[in-house]
Amino acid sequence: MTNYIIRRLLMVPLLLFGVTIIIFGMLQLLGPVERSALYIKDFPKNDKQVQAVIKQYGLDQPLYVQYWRWLTGVIDPITGERQGGILYGDFGYSRTASQPVIDIVKERFPNTVDLALWTIYPMLSIGIWMGVQAAVNQNKFFDQAARVYSIIGTSFPTFVFGLLLLMLLYARAGWFMPGKQSNWVTALIYSGELKQYTHLLTIDAILNLRFDVLWDALRHMIMPIITLSYINWAVFVRVTRSSMLETLRQDYVVTARAKGLKESDVINHHARP
Repeated sequence: MTNYIIRRLLMVPLLLFGVTIIIFGMLQLLGPVERSALYIKDFPKNDKQVQAVIKQYGLDQPLYVQYWRWLTGVIDPITGERQGGILYGDFGYSRTASQPVIDIVKERFPNTVDLALWTIYPMLSIGIWMGVQAAVNQNKFFDQAARVYSIIGTSFPTFVFGLLLLMLLYARAGWFMPGKQSNWVTALIYSGELKQYTHLLTIDAILNLRFDVLWDALRHMIMPIITLSYINWAVFVRVTRSSMLETLRQDYVVTARAKGLKESDVINHHARP
């Protein structure tokens, strides 16, 4: 399991590199004039504006030059200051949100961390438990069902699953809520009544002993938690089952059984990851 996680982490830089190369390659399908329109708000756009933008951002340069400029930025010949450069923490400017991208990330990062904290435990515990049970009950009903689920879970689009949850658990049942939080919680935050120690809503709710706020936050987070977890459950089922089947054939597990230990002790104390 540890080796699997390490391999996945090592793949992240390569994955990011590949994605950025693909995006830059797709953008080359548009000419410099078309791409310059993304930087100009005025309409209609005059030729001087277009040519100035093309020159400023190097939109007529080869792909590798544009990619390198995006990574490292450029030095302003007048001020001598570096402009742009993803490697220097400048993620650019969002024309849609009308603010720097880094500010958007900072604004949404606490919500991402909050959601991740509540997703990790069910993702790991349920996924590993299902994988262990599938291995212990090899070729039985639970194992067959778990394998079918692992195939469906890894192939079913996450956004479709999320929409289904919205329709069933929110629109029809009304059990859970979409969005970040209710309006009354927002009012508590802006009034200062709910102190923000960590800027993580659920953690701050616990620290303030406001369990009504905690429940409201969880009602809004349940569907994203399930959506993020279900595909990872499928992955952990497959990986844990494979690892567990190999472990059950090891000599120390066979020895533990030969000593007369209960099967539950053998599984939980000797074989289970």
